Amino acid sequence: MKREEVFDGLRRSPKVDVCVIGGGINGLSVFRELALQGINVLLVEKNDYCSGASSALSRMVHGGLRYLENGEFNLVKESLVERDRLLRNAPHMVAPLPTTVPVFSIFSGLANGAVRFLGLTRKPSRRGAIAIKSGLTIYDFLTRKRALMPKHRFRGRRASLAKWPALNPAIKSSATYHDAWVSHPERIGIELLQDGLAANVFARAINYAELSRDAAGRFIVRDHIDGTSVTVKPNLIINATGGWIDVANATLFSQSTLPTPLMGGTKGSHLIIDNPELLAALDGHMIYYENEDGRVCILFPYLGKVLIGSTDIRVDSPENVACTPEERDYILQSLAFVLPAIKIRSEEIVFQFSGVRPLPASKDQFTGRIPRDHFCTFIEQENDGPPVLCMIGGKWTTFRSFGELAADMVLTRLGRQRRLLTTDRAIGGGRAFPANTTDWISRVAAKTELGDDRINQLFQRYGTDAETIARFITADNDETMPHPGYSRREILFLIRNEAVENLDDILLRRTTLAISGELSLTMTEAVLDLLATEKEWPTARRNDARAVFLRLLTERHGADIAVLNARNEEGEYDEKQQQGSDEPSFRQRALPRRGDRSRRVQ
Repeated sequence: MKREEVFDGLRRSPKVDVCVIGGGINGLSVFRELALQGINVLLVEKNDYCSGASSALSRMVHGGLRYLENGEFNLVKESLVERDRLLRNAPHMVAPLPTTVPVFSIFSGLANGAVRFLGLTRKPSRRGAIAIKSGLTIYDFLTRKRALMPKHRFRGRRASLAKWPALNPAIKSSATYHDAWVSHPERIGIELLQDGLAANVFARAINYAELSRDAAGRFIVRDHIDGTSVTVKPNLIINATGGWIDVANATLFSQSTLPTPLMGGTKGSHLIIDNPELLAALDGHMIYYENEDGRVCILFPYLGKVLIGSTDIRVDSPENVACTPEERDYILQSLAFVLPAIKIRSEEIVFQFSGVRPLPASKDQFTGRIPRDHFCTFIEQENDGPPVLCMIGGKWTTFRSFGELAADMVLTRLGRQRRLLTTDRAIGGGRAFPANTTDWISRVAAKTELGDDRINQLFQRYGTDAETIARFITADNDETMPHPGYSRREILFLIRNEAVENLDDILLRRTTLAISGELSLTMTEAVLDLLATEKEWPTARRNDARAVFLRLLTERHGADIAVLNARNEEGEYDEKQQQGSDEPSFRQRALPRRGDRSRRVQ
């Protein structure tokens, strides 16, 4: 359904059962839950879907090993259950990740749990072998009935350094366990949206629009694309805006009934590094380590590069957060601590991102002690206005169970019954996922005549939805793009079918071109040409779109325009071209693959 159709429908019939504000992963999850129950539900997102914290996560799908120290056992148990469900329901995007913890002491950290239990706020000490062993034993116990992945194991110092020679030689031992990672979380969000829309003709969603209450107490949806507005009459509102909950509440309530602040988020920043030595040193594992100050950091292979983070800094506003030079220095210093022999050059940082964790309000002086659990609370409106359900907290791994919780509270309030569960419901391209991917790829390649390599490429990105996209590609003449991994018709499919309104929607979220460090200025221009033609933008609008995107890329994601210009057509940075060399600058190499999607665990 196009945005014009959504607004026309609301003008004809403004009543909706539920209006969800916030199109991040939790808002999309509860939207899908309600749509599947037959509810007349409208989702309104003021920017693009998954453009806030849901695009700035660590890409880990995990139980939360360190949450055990806070005594959040139920959260860890729930997270591990949801992790395993994602491995089954979204196998095209979520895969196992062997994770290794370098251990630098034996007894350190044993008092951390006691400190928390007594209500003290002292910053915890670093965790030693006994504390880590205890946590991993609990991890194994909580997953004993499913046993999808191996139990943890310890290695002594000699065996650890033999497997990871670049590790800090001061280690005493290492511990390896298994969690998971998500290759493209923004696409999971789009798939949740599409699943909900496909299941219910009364389910509607709109991005780049905002819900607010006017002086007369009416609720207005304003379209940020063309400036139009429409009145809606919801029976209930869900505030799923994450770090923006208090900001959104200020537009939903009168001053006399405005609730007290509910959120107290912290900022986490990450870097994407293109350094082959660093990638090889990880040997396919995530390194989950503590910096010298006790702050937990992560380091793992991601789309042929290495993702490293993160910081944990209190912020007053979630708007326009970015990774600061001080945070970059901190992250690189932490890397130098755990892998001291590996040096990172500034141009090897190909992307950076920062987001606000939607944590509940807390006065805890140490940010690592703020609870990571989630809950929902109803806030009543005056004068018989619709109640507002606020979704507080939440981590990416538990989006399904959080959405289920919120949906069940809403269904009870509306007097409706749940029709079905989503516990075992596949997501998007995880539907009908083949046991033998090679046979599936060959079969679809034969049907579409695109060739095995091209279908495999699409399968890595979209799972079984690749067949639909392949059929679209072959329905008309296709053309190559400056990035050889994409074609004109593939990009066109995304523009036409995934609510793309701006250049950053497609380059930052519908694809991994920017975050993987494969985006060049020539590819940017080629995608912009397609988008401008589809949207029938005049030249001035096209130029504005280009300027806005490049400013976003430089200010929020640390991109260097000169480096983008020096990347060859396969997304590879060429230092000679950057330095103005007269030597040839285009070097052929194989297109980086998304990563090993095998279900085999080593």
